[in-house]
Amino acid sequence: MSLKVVVAEDSALMREGLVGVLTRFGHQVCAAVGDADALLVAAGEHRPDLVLTDIRMPPGQGDDGLRAAVALRRDRPDLPVLVLSQYLEQSYAAHLLDLGDQRGIGYLLKDRVAAVTEFADTVVRVAGGGTVLDPEVVRQLLRRRQDPLSGLTPREREVLALMAEGRSNAAIARALHVSVAAVNKHIGSILQRLGLPVDGDAHRRVLAVLAYLRS
Repeated sequence: MSLKVVVAEDSALMREGLVGVLTRFGHQVCAAVGDADALLVAAGEHRPDLVLTDIRMPPGQGDDGLRAAVALRRDRPDLPVLVLSQYLEQSYAAHLLDLGDQRGIGYLLKDRVAAVTEFADTVVRVAGGGTVLDPEVVRQLLRRRQDPLSGLTPREREVLALMAEGRSNAAIARALHVSVAAVNKHIGSILQRLGLPVDGDAHRRVLAVLAYLRS
């Protein structure tokens, strides 16, 4: 399977090494660039079968490569993207996967690529619509995906649901046929279980509602 690939990597040695590996396995490197802006231009010009990119690169030296990859996926949802990075951050993988269609996505850590043949196999799998994530990335995502409300009791979930509707403590008490004191106790327990900051009851209540809406 011969692929047209655009490579984005700011390290010249690493970039040339990737070009060499891809060429060795029969792929055509349409462009090999060193910054995110050039990645956007090259991908638009060459319409590759796969984009292989680092995360942190110029011009901002932040997550420019990842943001460029996300922008490319928004414009072309079927474009396979393989991220190869030395950085393991939960938010990076989550941002890439949260685009919707998770086919044709890969996230590998540079230091954990054990064999060139395995890397070459991953390139083909991602280009074919597969999803390949380093096990460490998976563990990070599992921690992210845990339900933040899993420690709440059924009654506390009911109280939080009514809080999310904007009801006052008295209105919650009427809806659940309990005392206002009981509602106050439940709210205190909810905030404590969610580990919310103690810089004011109103602020903590808003954070609790946000946790509910995002779960």
